[in-house]
Amino acid sequence: MSVRLSPDAFQQLVADALDNMPQEVLELLDNVDVHTQFWPSADQLEETGIRNGYGLLGLYEGTPLTDRGHYNFALPDRVTLFQRPLEAICATHEELERQVQVTVVHELAHHFGWSDEEIDRMGFG
Repeated sequence: MSVRLSPDAFQQLVADALDNMPQEVLELLDNVDVHTQFWPSADQLEETGIRNGYGLLGLYEGTPLTDRGHYNFALPDRVTLFQRPLEAICATHEELERQVQVTVVHELAHHFGWSDEEIDRMGFG
C-alpha cells in the first residue's frame, strides 16, 4: 500500500527537504526553482528516455554549475519532484519523507555537478 498526500502536504515535504540541506548548499541555489507535479509529462519522459511515469521520481532541467560559462539573464534551472511516483514506492509517511529528501539531493546533485561518491558520503546514495 502506498502513501497518498494532498498536493499541499507533498509540497511541504519538499520544502522541509530543502530546509534540511546545509546552509552552504542553500546559498548556492541561485536561479533554481523547485516544483512538484503529480506525474511527469510526456515531454519529460521522452527527454529522459523513461517510458513509464512511475520510473521518474524527479528531474533536473538546466545547466549545471560545472558547465556554465556566461550565464547572465538565463531562465531559472528547474527541479521537479513527481508526487505520485514517489508515493507509489513508499509504504509509510516516514519512507516518503526520506525518499523525497533523497530525490531532492539527487536532483540538486545534477545542478552542482556532484558525483555519486559525493552523494553517498552525504548519506543519500
